[in-house]
Amino acid sequence: MKRINYSSGAPLEQKMGYSRAVRIGDFIFVGGTTSVQPDGSVYGEGDSYAQVKYILEKQIKMIEQAGGKKEDVYNVQMFWTPDFDKSGMKAYTELFHDVMPLCTAVTVSSLNRPTQLVEIEMSAAVQT
Repeated sequence: MKRINYSSGAPLEQKMGYSRAVRIGDFIFVGGTTSVQPDGSVYGEGDSYAQVKYILEKQIKMIEQAGGKKEDVYNVQMFWTPDFDKSGMKAYTELFHDVMPLCTAVTVSSLNRPTQLVEIEMSAAVQT
């Protein structure tokens, strides 16, 4: 199967040697994503809803760039800190209520920066 790597343009991807998303055949995998903006600042500091919405929209754009769509998402994994609140799940529900992918949520002690409340991974299978 053919492998295609996708970048979001974040400088750290090139520096560290990782892709934001990888498509292998009909499968698209989007790696762990936080609410870090292109300028390096954290979007929605302290706001679970804003961070989840920002991250999911960013990841859906990567899925689309790789030839899929939101409805192709079958798995979402969320890693949140103890400061994460339920408003973040409202953002998730607004985007995925009708798609109903698998969803795993795990509480972690912290992420890279204290103002990051959640990191999300996503997988999709393109319906052909």
